[in-house]
Amino acid sequence: MKYKVYIDGQVGTTGLQLRQRLEHHPNIELLLISEELRKDEAERKRLMNSADVVFLCLPDAAAKEAVPLVENPDVCIIDASTTHRTNPLWTYGFPELSPTHRQEIAKSKRIANPGCHATGFIAAAYPLVKLGIVSPDYPFTAHSITGYSGGGKGMIQEYEVPKRPSTFESPRQYSLSQTHKHLPEMQYVTGITTPPVFSPIVCDFYRGMETCIPLHSNLFLKKVTKEALITLLKEFYKNSNFIKVTQEESGFLASNTMADSNGLTLYVEGNDERMTIVSVFDNLGKGASGAAVQNMNIVLGLNETQSLI
Repeated sequence: MKYKVYIDGQVGTTGLQLRQRLEHHPNIELLLISEELRKDEAERKRLMNSADVVFLCLPDAAAKEAVPLVENPDVCIIDASTTHRTNPLWTYGFPELSPTHRQEIAKSKRIANPGCHATGFIAAAYPLVKLGIVSPDYPFTAHSITGYSGGGKGMIQEYEVPKRPSTFESPRQYSLSQTHKHLPEMQYVTGITTPPVFSPIVCDFYRGMETCIPLHSNLFLKKVTKEALITLLKEFYKNSNFIKVTQEESGFLASNTMADSNGLTLYVEGNDERMTIVSVFDNLGKGASGAAVQNMNIVLGLNETQSLI
């Protein structure tokens, strides 16, 4: 059986990645809109209501406006924008967090796909709070390195023009005002009392992401050594097809080692007093289109790894 899928916003970075993944999915028939009708509301509405799954790969305001176009109650919407990630009426699409999360995704018709930086932070911080290792008021901080594709078509063009500013050759921290759009999501999903102090950094490589959370064990609710933390995280994610836990022996961690995959590796580094948990993944994979396909597979009752490994 083939399920019908429509991508609203198929020419953006995430939309293009989704299309590439789904073109080779054996269980999917893509409903395509012609270029001249791409912004025609009537044609978009027709295709949306003809689909089993609709992906919204749109700016936040446009995604909000698109949802009412779907009048068929059998259509599942997976929204890749920020718009619905803290909306309790929408299911948060991170199935690895618990069996309940996975079950809710499987039966949901409204799924908010996680943000890229948020994925790295939540993968590390959620188990710490859930397992009672830290309290919800732990003073989390995080820095997160991303390839420039994370900024979408505009940033990609800025980095790939022949005569770009020399400053683009250096890592650049951004969102200095602590108002990054993923912060509400990080707080909402993990249940922490305040958002982390967050430092996102864009670098001169296309895709890949590395989110680091430093930890002081003297602030833990209970004594947990580095080795014990590794064991606890391995147990937490033992049933995951895409998340693994390890440590790096070389002393170096590159940000692009998971590019072109839907995997996420949690590295636990440091010592028993001061540790870091580092999430390494693909900002366009587990941080965007890969996660969206994974959620779609779960909704449709398919193998969640289909077209992702």
